[in-house]
Amino acid sequence: MPSPKRLSEHYKRMRRSPIGVSGGKDSAVTALRTMEYLDALGHSGPRILIHSHLGRVEWQQSLPMCRQLADRVGLELVVVRRESGDLLDRWRQRWTSNVERYAALSSVRLIMPWSSAGLRFCTSELKIAPICRELVRRFPGRRILSVSGIRRDEIPGRAQAEVSRIQPRLGSSRQRTSGLDWHPILAWTLRDVLCYLDRRRFPLHEAYTRYLVSRVSCAYCVLSSQRDRSAAAQCASNQSVYRELVALEVLSTFSFRADRWLGDIAPALLDGDLRERFELTKLRAKQRQAAEARIPAHLLYQAGWPQCSPSWSEARLLSEVRLEVAAAAAIDVGFTQPETVMARYEELFRARSQSRRG
Repeated sequence: MPSPKRLSEHYKRMRRSPIGVSGGKDSAVTALRTMEYLDALGHSGPRILIHSHLGRVEWQQSLPMCRQLADRVGLELVVVRRESGDLLDRWRQRWTSNVERYAALSSVRLIMPWSSAGLRFCTSELKIAPICRELVRRFPGRRILSVSGIRRDEIPGRAQAEVSRIQPRLGSSRQRTSGLDWHPILAWTLRDVLCYLDRRRFPLHEAYTRYLVSRVSCAYCVLSSQRDRSAAAQCASNQSVYRELVALEVLSTFSFRADRWLGDIAPALLDGDLRERFELTKLRAKQRQAAEARIPAHLLYQAGWPQCSPSWSEARLLSEVRLEVAAAAAIDVGFTQPETVMARYEELFRARSQSRRG
């Protein structure tokens, strides 16, 4: 197992070792190999498996695979969830909030409901946060080693990932906890993973064997390929949430990924009304994008927005754009006259000035 030798004694002293599992191949390898590794180190502290359930967007077989893994290694499986709803709820809530912000001219452009490669709140809010919260609650006064099975060659953005790092969310002064993230299979290849599971005779999730997807996370993941999302739609248990996600595309006029619409991967799964509204939505999205493209670059969002007040002609342009966006997205907005736009900017500047003084 790739792990710096200088950290071996440190890991050996860790009192709690929870292992995050998803039902996929990488977490299965991580759990099996970590158990062997910690046994060899003489680690004597308790260990658990922990799974953050994402709700409707998760493959139906994922939780049973986690339970099978827990039985195999003889550990308790702890299942946690986001307290205020699953990932689909979170995307819907984000859309509602973004519409409210746009209607109040607290943002200059309408913002999509979805998470993205650059804004992975799905991971931070629905995986890391509930897992760390449960570990802090469960292991007061302890130093916690949180194990997860990420690999560098799975996602390009992980090229610079570290084997071990401090996890701030495991630190609690009230509970007297601290902790680390540990990524023991970071340098493993796909071949390494598959060969290891084959040698240990541990089965693969049906998403790999029956539907031939490359990753198991959400059935429809913002990081997965179009091919994987198409394969997921072939699974009957994923089709209801597919329709709900397409309905959110229709409601928001934002494709699930840039220029990639979920509604295009399996239109036969949509009823006639939703399919018709989906096709109209792609036209509405182009209208919204064309309207927002008219906004001058210096008025677009940047850190500390707004940086400047619009001129009268710019305020008139913004009011026209807002009316066009509202029509395309079928939402109600305020500040659709030049004078109200300029007054709103003055209000925003006053609020920012008061915040700085406070």
